[in-house]
Amino acid sequence: MHASLTVFRYPKSNLFVAFWAMALFRVPLMRKRGINFSRLLGTGLNGTFDIHPDYRQWAILTFFQDPPDIGAFQQDRDGMLTTLYGGFIVWWLTYFNCETWTVVLEVSDGHGSWDGRTFIRRGATKVEHVGPVAVLTRATIRLTRLRHFWKHVAPVSRRFFDSAGLRVSIGIGELPLVRQATFTIWDSMAQMRDFAYRSTEHREVIQKTRSEKWYSEEMFLRFKPLFTSGTIGGENPFPLP
Repeated sequence: MHASLTVFRYPKSNLFVAFWAMALFRVPLMRKRGINFSRLLGTGLNGTFDIHPDYRQWAILTFFQDPPDIGAFQQDRDGMLTTLYGGFIVWWLTYFNCETWTVVLEVSDGHGSWDGRTFIRRGATKVEHVGPVAVLTRATIRLTRLRHFWKHVAPVSRRFFDSAGLRVSIGIGELPLVRQATFTIWDSMAQMRDFAYRSTEHREVIQKTRSEKWYSEEMFLRFKPLFTSGTIGGENPFPLP
């Protein structure tokens, strides 16, 4: 299984059309051949779980089965978005002067589900690879546990950005406060695991999510980054050859 994440940012002058895109983009994504699963997402202001949304920045996440043609993407980076999402979405992002950044990924390991969908075949062999690793963590927070979640996530977020090896962090979500996710890229598996299992604050939060049953659904996926293109804030935060 493979995936793509495109983050797009509107200029302030075109902010009024952002909400329209979240409705209009659903149709071409549903009709695009090869896409198994797609979501249109908002983003948090500070790069991870955040109560405050960034109304200028949004994201498209898709999963697809067939391996992407990375060689073709490298030769025609503009055509890449058309291949992934179709002509209408590319026209929209271009017409409204959106800054875009895209990463193409290969699913390597994980567990859990998103709206009942799973992206790891049962019994599939775990794929360990040397080099950068991308991680998507996603959860639907129980309404009765919202206060507990947001109370404990702030200390983790403060430590998060000081973590060695963290190169990219994007907070994404379908519904403010309740359906949240974080996409990250790390220089190595070891550095990602160092934060996940050696950070006291993060380890305590993981324990509480289990003992207090904060989530009604959750998912954790690990990926091998295959290709990145475009910019966020004027630069590609994680360029690949």
